[in-house]
Amino acid sequence: MATSAEFEAAAQRAQQLPSKPSNTVLLQLYALYKQASEGDVSGDRPGGFDFKAIAKYDAWSSLKGKSQDDARQEYVSLVDSLFQGV
Repeated sequence: MATSAEFEAAAQRAQQLPSKPSNTVLLQLYALYKQASEGDVSGDRPGGFDFKAIAKYDAWSSLKGKSQDDARQEYVSLVDSLFQGV
């Protein structure tokens, strides 16, 4: 399992990626970060034409039930994999 320090370090590294990942990977990073830091999604799903907010909500909601520890580990692994191709 990734420690809180490893998770925070990965979050900092994610801000320094040499190239922008695909939108799918960005949503995965967002969802894992939110699940790891806050737990299951809360609040109502955004409505209207705010497609970005809807996509973020849906990505986070798809992780409902995943433990914060598991999400933290997956987030660290994903960030590490993004740097391996560099």
